[in-house]
Amino acid sequence: MPRFALKIEYDGAPFAGWQAQADRPSVQGAVERALAALDAGFAAGARIAAAGRTDAGVHATAQVAHADLARDWDPFRLAQALNWHLKPAPVAVLAAARVPDDFHARFSATGRHYLFRLLARRAPATLARGRVWQVLNPLDIDAMRAGAAHLVGRHDFTTFRSAMCQSASPVKTLDRIDIEAQAMPHGAEYRFRLSARSFLHNQVRSIVGTLERVGAGAWHPDRVAHALAARDRAACGPVCPPQGLYLCGVDYPADPFSGVISSGGASSAE
Repeated sequence: MPRFALKIEYDGAPFAGWQAQADRPSVQGAVERALAALDAGFAAGARIAAAGRTDAGVHATAQVAHADLARDWDPFRLAQALNWHLKPAPVAVLAAARVPDDFHARFSATGRHYLFRLLARRAPATLARGRVWQVLNPLDIDAMRAGAAHLVGRHDFTTFRSAMCQSASPVKTLDRIDIEAQAMPHGAEYRFRLSARSFLHNQVRSIVGTLERVGAGAWHPDRVAHALAARDRAACGPVCPPQGLYLCGVDYPADPFSGVISSGGASSAE
């Protein structure tokens, strides 16, 4: 059976997360229903696998999944057909690509990239509602960068790990945390970009929630190092809400979408 990689964008607001659930809407369920309209295997209950099982309310601009299909589709036509059957769900297949049989969206991945958007302003968010975490007051970006520096590298991230995390080990290597600020007429947007081979459950939201406390002046930047060393969930700052979080890229030894024509009509290579 030919295997296809799918690059998927979605608004996580209406979903209970990526993973299929029996009684709640999921992104996986939406994609599998679209596949079931095209493929007998999925009509009979075949499943897809994804690079990241995003939580309820979390968005994606470049999630990657793979599917084994009975028919050897033209990748562009497959993406177009899936987008037709995905309507009206806020899910889109940006590109499809034929991949080797040993490609696995999750286990072949060598890196994952997340973006977190935080809006600081007094007036309620309107255009960005449901897509940012809003706080009222501006943050000290230099202090947040100083706090974040303690987290880069290989560490035991027990403090920043959900109690429900199923990972075999809390030890992860955080490759980068970049924090940018964009001034706006009535506030500022802070963008946190985090990269690692893999992340623990709620790790990004725990880190950003802690760094917000640093930016607000409630924590000294060095307290982040003490929290990390404590290896104690109780030492973590607040876990920020999911709506500002985006899975925005997945790395593989060879980019499966390099040179592929996207469903928007342009090459998906970046």
